Amino acid sequence: MADDHGKEQAGAAPHGAGAGLLSSLRGRLLLLTIAFVLGAQILIYFPSAANFRNTWLMDRANAAHLAAIAAELAEENLSEDAVRELLDGADAIGVARVFGGTTELVLGGDTGGAPLYNEDRTRPAPLRDMLAVPWTFAGPADRLIVLTAIPETRPDERILVILPEAPLRVALGEFTARLIWIFLFIALLTGALLYMVLLFLFVRPMRRLSLAMTAFQEDPSDATRILAASARRDEIGEAERALSAMQADVLAAMRQRERLASLGLAVAKINHDLRNVLASAQLVSDRLATSEDARTAAMGQRLVRAVDRGIRLCSEVLEYGRTRESAPKLEPVVLASLLDEVAQEALADLPGAQWVNQTAKALAVRGERDVLHRLFGNLFRNAAQAMTPQGGTLRVEAKTTGDRILVEVSDTGAGIPAAVLETLFTPFSGSGAKGGTGLGLSIARELTELMGGTLTLGHTGPDGTVFIVELKSAAGAAS
Repeated sequence: MADDHGKEQAGAAPHGAGAGLLSSLRGRLLLLTIAFVLGAQILIYFPSAANFRNTWLMDRANAAHLAAIAAELAEENLSEDAVRELLDGADAIGVARVFGGTTELVLGGDTGGAPLYNEDRTRPAPLRDMLAVPWTFAGPADRLIVLTAIPETRPDERILVILPEAPLRVALGEFTARLIWIFLFIALLTGALLYMVLLFLFVRPMRRLSLAMTAFQEDPSDATRILAASARRDEIGEAERALSAMQADVLAAMRQRERLASLGLAVAKINHDLRNVLASAQLVSDRLATSEDARTAAMGQRLVRAVDRGIRLCSEVLEYGRTRESAPKLEPVVLASLLDEVAQEALADLPGAQWVNQTAKALAVRGERDVLHRLFGNLFRNAAQAMTPQGGTLRVEAKTTGDRILVEVSDTGAGIPAAVLETLFTPFSGSGAKGGTGLGLSIARELTELMGGTLTLGHTGPDGTVFIVELKSAAGAAS
């Protein structure tokens, strides 16, 4: 049983190797090269075979013409044996000369009722000559050719020769066999040479790229698996350099992600402890704020606001550090009442601010109420910070455009500094307020996109800032 199993494996190995070669790029390349060369040689065969056939016929025509001249020059009538000898020398059955408009039979033989085939060599016809090659092999074995030709020594004459086609068929078959061997040799040699050239120029470099990608995919964190690009200046060299640069970027991104993950864990731990510290400080500040001493109470109130900002900062950082926001449950939400509620909370610490809600009472959007509350809460708090401490006007106006609702949130603050406009929605880098994290606008945009909307900056300047929130209309969705 073991021996039989070993024989099966030994017998299967060559088949597997052959299948592997055919499925590989280099194996297909070799087969395609040989096939293309053979295809080109097949196209060459028919003109070559037609030329061989024409030469063979003209040789017989010239030999028959010489035999006819020899018969005419004989001083006495030729015997039957002499006629046969002359005809055999020309491989002919009968010879006739055509000159002066008359046809004269010079040497004649018995055709035996065999089928005849007319071959006119007095006018060139390349396509007819090529089509005659397969016709030669397809004819009956006893067919005769009635050849009309112009002798080389007598261009003003015509000669008619009756020839058996069998010798031509044999000669053409031998010529075809020799040509096939030559073609196969040329195809194999050309295929091997092209295969070696293409293998070293293209296949091996492409295989090197493939192996480099596979190795890097197995362990992208291993810097030794980054492809060392060659100095080639062609497209493969460009591909190598692009792959090497991409692998380096991926490795750098992975290391950066690992560092950020470690940093995020550390920040989460610090935030946890810091919130506990701030909670204790909040208790003390609340007592100070309720002190009977006016100066102490004022200091306590300022301390309360500072502690509240610290707690809110810790909450925002932890909130943003979550892996991703859950998908909101979209349902109709009346916008005006929601905006009033959010504004009351956001402007509570800014008594000098005025709230103007120009949203229609019945206007509803498709969203999740809590998500919308967080979205506009971030925008309103940013506006309140921009108008601190002098106060100002926070205005909201909603417009319906098709199945979308555009909500414009404008304030009368000092505007956003030009230095942060390019990174306005980038976490930790887009805040223009002192002590801000830059997370508010980033979180607001993320929440808007989760509900299928957009958040963009309308304009900003010394007279204030406008943000535009585009959301789905509940009326448009219902229709």
